Amino acid sequence: MSLPSSFAGVTVHTKANIYFDGRVISHTVLMPDGAKKTLGLIYPGSYHFGTGAPERMEITAGTCRVTLDGQTAVKDYAADTYFDVPGNSGFTIEVPAGICEYICSFL
Repeated sequence: MSLPSSFAGVTVHTKANIYFDGRVISHTVLMPDGAKKTLGLIYPGSYHFGTGAPERMEITAGTCRVTLDGQTAVKDYAADTYFDVPGNSGFTIEVPAGICEYICSFL
């Protein structure tokens, strides 16, 4: 899988979305067709996120471990991989070291 290195013709919100005392930071990107994405960084630690709409998390750099709500399996993800999260659900994401970079698409 090859993830995009840039997006053309988009609107970027300059106000950051900051979670967990600055350990997870993202910016909202609105695509020309109205789709919403966030681009972000996750610093080392373990974090739980809830979802409203279904999401696709594409890892662009670094590594992470993910457990989807309602499951016991822990899966590892690295650059150029992704995982999907159902709507009205959630996931725990752990970054063991370094910084994990991602694109989150709201499906």
